[in-house]
Amino acid sequence: MPKPNSTFVTEFLFEGFSSFQWQHRLTFFVVFLTLYLLTLSGNVTIVTIIHLDRHLHTPMYFFLSMLSISETCYTVTIIPRMLSGLLSPQQTISFQGCATQLFFYLAFGINSCFLLTAMGYDRYVAICNPLRYSVIMGKTACIYLASGSLGIGLGMAIVQVTSVFSLPFCDGFVISHFFCDVRPLLKLSCTDTTVNEIITLVISLCVLVLPMCLVFISYVLIISAILKIASAEGRKKAFATCASHLTVVIVHYGCASIVYLKPKSQSSVGQDRLISVTYTVITPLLNPVVYSLRNKEVKDAVRTVLGLKVLSP
Repeated sequence: MPKPNSTFVTEFLFEGFSSFQWQHRLTFFVVFLTLYLLTLSGNVTIVTIIHLDRHLHTPMYFFLSMLSISETCYTVTIIPRMLSGLLSPQQTISFQGCATQLFFYLAFGINSCFLLTAMGYDRYVAICNPLRYSVIMGKTACIYLASGSLGIGLGMAIVQVTSVFSLPFCDGFVISHFFCDVRPLLKLSCTDTTVNEIITLVISLCVLVLPMCLVFISYVLIISAILKIASAEGRKKAFATCASHLTVVIVHYGCASIVYLKPKSQSSVGQDRLISVTYTVITPLLNPVVYSLRNKEVKDAVRTVLGLKVLSP
C-alpha cells in the first residue's frame, strides 16, 4: 500500500555523478564522449562496409550488422543524457520520459543478447554442418532469427516497463543512477515490490541465462568438432572464426549478469553504477573494435572501400 499523505511524482531526478568534483566530471565527460563517438563511428562503419562489400553478404555479417545497429540505438538511448548530466548534474526526467528510456534500453539490450545467440548458432552450423550451411542459414532463416530477437526484446521490454511503472512512486524521486534502470526504480517505490522483483528475475533468467546456455552448448559442440580436424592449420582457422564472437559474448553477458542476476542483498549502488558504465559505454565499443581488428575479411573490405585494394570482378 502507498504511504498516506504522499505526493505521487511526475518526474525523477538523476543522482548520476553529482558526488564527483567538477574536474573529475569534466574528465569523465571527455573520456565518455570519445568512447561514444568511437562507438558510433565504428558501428556505422561496420554496417556501411558490410552493405558495400558483396563478399560480406553472408549470414555471419548480416547478424553483425544487425548487432551494430542494435548497439548504436542502445547507446543513443543512454549516453547523450549521461554526458549532459556530467556537465550539469541534478538533471530531471519526466515520468513518461523515464519509461520511454527504460523501454528502449531494455528492448535493444535484450535484442543484442539474442542476436549474439543467433551468431553462436550460425558459427555452430558453419563448423559442425558445413555442407548444409547455405541451406540451413538461408536468407529467410536469418531474417526470422533477427526478427525473433527484436520481437523478444520488444515483448520483454513491454512486460518489464509495465511491471515497474505500475508501481506508485510517492515521495522518492531521486534515482541513484545515471539513467532509468529497473533496480534503482524499484527502490523508489513506496509499496511492496516482491512480485515485481520476481518478474525482473524471471525476465533476467530468460534473456541472460537461456541465451548463455544456448551459446555455451553451441561452443561445446563447436570445440568438439574443431578438435577432430586433422591439421593444426585447420583447427587454428576454425578457432579464429569464433574468437571475435566469443570475446564479445563473454564481456556482454558477464557485465549484464553481474548487475541483473546478483542477489539484492549484495547490491551496491556505486558498484552497480561502475558496472553499468562498462556495459553502456565500453561494451558497445568492443563490437566494432574486436570485429575490425581481429577479422581479416572486415579489414580487407575496409581497404577495398577506401580504394587501397582493387575490387575483384
